Amino acid sequence: MPEQTSKTYRVQGFSCAGCANTFEQNVKRLDGVTEASVNFGASKITVYGLTSREALEKAGSFENLKILDEKEKQEKQLPFWKQKETIKVYVSAILLLASWYVSSVLEDSWIPTIGYGASIVIGGYTLFRKGLKNLSRLQFDMSTLMTIAILGAAAIGEWGEGATVVILFAISEALETYSMDKARQSIASLMDIAPNEALVRRNEKEIVLRVEDIRLGDIMIVKPGQKLAMDGKVVRGASTINQAAITGESIPVAKTVADEVYAGTLNEEGLLEVEVTKRVEDTTLAKIIHLVEEAQAERAPSQAFVDKFAKYYTPVIIVIAFLIATLPPLFTGNWVDWIYQGLAVLVVGCPCALVVSTPVAIVTAIGNAAKNGVLIKGGIHLETAGALKAIAFDKTGTLTKGIPVVTEMEPFGSNREDVLRIAALLEKGSQHPLASAIIRKAEQEKVLEIGEVKDFQSVTGKGVQGNLDNIRYTLGSPSFLETVLGRMSSSQKSIIQDLEEKGNTVIVLGSQKEILGCLAIADEVRESSKRVIQKLYQVGIEKTIMLTGDNPRAAQAIGNQIGVTDIQAELLPQDKLEVIKGLRTTYKGVAMVGDGINDAPALAASSVGIAMGGAGTDTALETADIALMSDDLEKLPLTMKLSRRALAIIKQNISFSLAIKAAALLLVIPGWLTLWLAIFADMGATLLVTLNSLRLLRVKE
Repeated sequence: MPEQTSKTYRVQGFSCAGCANTFEQNVKRLDGVTEASVNFGASKITVYGLTSREALEKAGSFENLKILDEKEKQEKQLPFWKQKETIKVYVSAILLLASWYVSSVLEDSWIPTIGYGASIVIGGYTLFRKGLKNLSRLQFDMSTLMTIAILGAAAIGEWGEGATVVILFAISEALETYSMDKARQSIASLMDIAPNEALVRRNEKEIVLRVEDIRLGDIMIVKPGQKLAMDGKVVRGASTINQAAITGESIPVAKTVADEVYAGTLNEEGLLEVEVTKRVEDTTLAKIIHLVEEAQAERAPSQAFVDKFAKYYTPVIIVIAFLIATLPPLFTGNWVDWIYQGLAVLVVGCPCALVVSTPVAIVTAIGNAAKNGVLIKGGIHLETAGALKAIAFDKTGTLTKGIPVVTEMEPFGSNREDVLRIAALLEKGSQHPLASAIIRKAEQEKVLEIGEVKDFQSVTGKGVQGNLDNIRYTLGSPSFLETVLGRMSSSQKSIIQDLEEKGNTVIVLGSQKEILGCLAIADEVRESSKRVIQKLYQVGIEKTIMLTGDNPRAAQAIGNQIGVTDIQAELLPQDKLEVIKGLRTTYKGVAMVGDGINDAPALAASSVGIAMGGAGTDTALETADIALMSDDLEKLPLTMKLSRRALAIIKQNISFSLAIKAAALLLVIPGWLTLWLAIFADMGATLLVTLNSLRLLRVKE
């Protein structure tokens, strides 16, 4: 779509997906509007072009929709049993019951017919207005089908059943609205996490400002027990911060000067002074809310199938209903009974349960995940994750802490300090993750000297070379040193092998003449890694694959410790990409878990890219399909469990919706399908599908 003016509004009052679609079409027809897109899950509309709130509210008048600015908080609505439309249903129900009673007492009286008629008009006024307008445009949606069925029932004298259908349909719509609101509450609660104002020091004065008026560089003063209103960096003080709202971690995190803090988190102990580093619309919490709302608009494969099916299903039902109402009477002459059966088929044809079967489940699952510190970027990723059998992990920084340390040093006939000094000087020019471990060790032992390495050369994935004091040194993997020098004694190989079998990565130092020594470097395994892998097996993951650039023996030692099923070692960055492509083919889909930065190509090539540490990196939030907001894997089993449960519930909902329709249609054959039974089947299916979806709110670790 070409660049053009766009504005997003919040919409209050959506009752169903069909109404949202009607509103979208109405807005597209407004003067000045070039395109419009409704996000039913998040109750939002994005309008391209120029229009006003008044014009949008007019486009939504059929549903009494209220339009608000995106940042404007929704007004608290009355409970549905107190709303104006519902009160009409109460009156309609009372008239229906009274008419039933009168008809049982007074036979052949016209009073019940008047009561039924009044019940139909009062309870179905809004429905008829929508239905007749749609009928005039030949738009056959739920309102159109119900209007034809109810008016048809009245026309053939079935006033009581027509009134019953009106009331049952109203109850069905109220329950659907209630369930959708319940599903959306997960996101609404996120929006209320951060305070609307904060105490700020500006120009040596302390003032309370609304978050919209706080500027970058302002100093925010946060007292114990207060929530942070903005993202920032601690400039004074120390405290523990409860970050559960952002990362899902229940254990508070210690924060001191220079540490990052996030809007919506709770300061538990000390007084903090925080320099504001992001505007209110750019905070991590704001990004999470935005991305979750966008995710709810993403159509999952099953939802796309349902929408496509419903598009053809409704016209087909209308044709079937027409044929039932007209063909049999040509042979039997019994027009009233067969027209009645045709009207009942129209009611059964309402695709309410089918249409709502997927979106409620997806909105509920994504909302539950967000509250637990997991950002799922759309229904398609939720469904894909739910069907996975294999997960690949980057080792460094994912299964391990990502902070390598030198554990052992073995000089081969050389001085120990010289080996460490030369290795550290060579690594000063390297970007390799292991370089920092060697330099830290040299600093600790105070052997890091100022020295200039000349003719420095880095060989990606293998090692480095350089001249020091007119001697050419090589530092790298054992295989690289053996290639360069062409020799390595059996005793040296044995020492290196022993170190590797303990889970170390071994770096060897050599000159042009001989091998001088080796350094063993290990990356500490996260305490949670083994526990997470075991939980993944419990939720149905069959294969866990560790990807690493380590040598096979070191990789095997760490892999055995953690409990992964497969290990791929000595991989260069491009090798990881190829491995992921192969795994996708082998297992018909694979997830890749990494830090979202170094593993970007592999994450992109996987079926589902899962990045961890999303709260601290914009890259993870933007590039991954799923982001674990904490810098840990603890929430991964919950993500897989929730995805699997959501996929199962979506399949159950679709199957049940179609089965109940088929069963009701079969009742036409013996002539047992009645109008009230048809609407009851439709309402019951919608209610059961909705309640089934809301079970996803209860999924926990």
